[in-house]
Amino acid sequence: MIRSPALRWTLNVVTLLLAFLMIFPVLWMVLTSFKTETMAIAFPPQLFFTPTVENWVQSVFNGPLLEFMGNTALITVGSTLLAILLGVPAAYAMAFYRTERSDGSMLWMMSTRMLPPAGVIVPLFVLFRNFNLLDTHLGLIIVFAGMNLPLVVWMVTGFMEDLPFALIEAARLDGANLWQEFTSVLLPLLGPGLAATSLLALIFTWNEFFFAVNLTTRDASPLSVYVSTFKSAYGDLFLAKMSAAATAAVLPVLIAGWVAQRHLVTGLTMGAVK
Repeated sequence: MIRSPALRWTLNVVTLLLAFLMIFPVLWMVLTSFKTETMAIAFPPQLFFTPTVENWVQSVFNGPLLEFMGNTALITVGSTLLAILLGVPAAYAMAFYRTERSDGSMLWMMSTRMLPPAGVIVPLFVLFRNFNLLDTHLGLIIVFAGMNLPLVVWMVTGFMEDLPFALIEAARLDGANLWQEFTSVLLPLLGPGLAATSLLALIFTWNEFFFAVNLTTRDASPLSVYVSTFKSAYGDLFLAKMSAAATAAVLPVLIAGWVAQRHLVTGLTMGAVK
């Protein structure tokens, strides 16, 4: 415990400064969305200006943003559900039916998250072309579910290992089969952990750009691809409109994180205090 008032005050100031530096790009993006294109690229930057909603009208309400948001929502929810459906049973096996190869398997699964996306995009593109999955929602759902599956298995395994095994033994003594043990005992206890895991998978999928821009053209493109259309190889042509579209794109994730913050904190700290 910090008892020195001066040190406590210094730490508070440093914490507030770091928090401001972290949130400043988002605040600047929101401010830029209410500027004209001329003011958005002005140097030095203009902090005081007359706000305008023209960018929101053109890029959000009159543009195809809602269509792209629908694609993103479908892909995000579908891939997250698929990753949870496949990852939770795998985590159950890793937590309660461990073998001498379990640790190596877990390490291998997490190592796939470190694989550069550019290293797999060519064979993935060829596979998608052969199976007619290019520019389809199903294709991106499969890719993003596979991308988030190691994260789901790793996190849920940790949550399950922190649960008291005596509850599972009691259920088995009462005659519960595997399905009853899984659905009636484990899942209710894993609620906060599953909420935290699902939210993280949702955020990773919502923000993903590389696979989306390379595996889609128009019909299944998510919001990240739509926001990139406001920028060309010659620079920012529509910086203010891009800021409005980007602000609208991040709002659902911010709202979801705010609503689920209690479950997120509880889930991420499961087992932290013994």
